[in-house]
Amino acid sequence: MNHPDALTFFIFLWTAFALVLFPVLFFVKQPYGRHFSERWGPAVPNQTGWIIMELPSLIIFSYFYTVSQNFSLSTTILFALWFVHYFNRSLIFPFRIKTKGKKMPLLIMLFGIIFNVVNASLNGLFLSKIPDFHSFSLSDFIRFAIGLILFISGLIINLTSDNILMRLRKKSENGYYIPNGGMFKWVSCPNYLGEILEWTGFALMAWNPAAVSFAVWTFVNLVPRAIDHHKWYRQHFADYPVNRKAIIPYLL
Repeated sequence: MNHPDALTFFIFLWTAFALVLFPVLFFVKQPYGRHFSERWGPAVPNQTGWIIMELPSLIIFSYFYTVSQNFSLSTTILFALWFVHYFNRSLIFPFRIKTKGKKMPLLIMLFGIIFNVVNASLNGLFLSKIPDFHSFSLSDFIRFAIGLILFISGLIINLTSDNILMRLRKKSENGYYIPNGGMFKWVSCPNYLGEILEWTGFALMAWNPAAVSFAVWTFVNLVPRAIDHHKWYRQHFADYPVNRKAIIPYLL
């Protein structure tokens, strides 16, 4: 088995692991944020955990872009989108969440580091293989354009939803009100919906096994967590909007 075949096989196993994990996550609450549990062992400050957990994605992908020597427009667009997302997640978002005193289990932080190292490395390895626009067919241009629209739409949904949640935290002693406005009209977790749209769009643009795997992992991780959030809202607020879904408008 040559190196490209071995890498593709590893991505297949990595993605299969996500699919096996998917049903399990409906029964195991991810213990950070409002679902924090001391049963998961030692914990670190929430802000510190976010920075350490997310920063590898920013650093590793930037490294691969630099050494790939593939600075075509298509690759640069993909790098720019990744960089914007993870610069926000690792160096801006943690300082805006206002979660003073909240903790994240050390184990969750370590799991996050492992995932981000593997994921950023896999996607980085494929950067040198992404063709430039001059070799695109019409269908390639259409797929890339649809992916770009999805990513930007998801990024906007993600950022505006985070802003709504952060404004609510400033008003509340315990940090929780019923969020309203934007996509909260339809779903309890539009920030998660935004991330799913982002990485689905990225997969369409990059069109390789690593990017598709990332999209699958994003869906697997965020859908069960969104459903947990949705249940939490319904349990804690008697007047919670009855027609609001968890993460997919009108469906889920």
